[in-house]
Amino acid sequence: MTDTPGADPADPVAPSGSTPPGRPSLPPKPGGPSVPPGVGATTLTGTVEAGVEPGCRLLDGYQLVGGPADVLAAGAKVEVTGRAQPDLLTTCQQGIPFVVESARRG
Repeated sequence: MTDTPGADPADPVAPSGSTPPGRPSLPPKPGGPSVPPGVGATTLTGTVEAGVEPGCRLLDGYQLVGGPADVLAAGAKVEVTGRAQPDLLTTCQQGIPFVVESARRG
């Protein structure tokens, strides 16, 4: 007899990546495994604008979230790579949140 977890349907421990019989499959948790940087990313170019709220920065209708503050200063011409995340809650009242992965002056 082998001691393989999940080999017996009554065993509560299932092998990684499977769902024991009789248990529903759950969706991934928010903040769980993420896509590696660069995969599926979008690049924006243009001039950074100051938002109406302090510390908020906009580019082409997107609110820039994260990234190097010295590069993403209001008035700077930049190239930014990242992902739009419309469901992200922020204190800025403008633009679609865009999580910055990299930014450079351009």
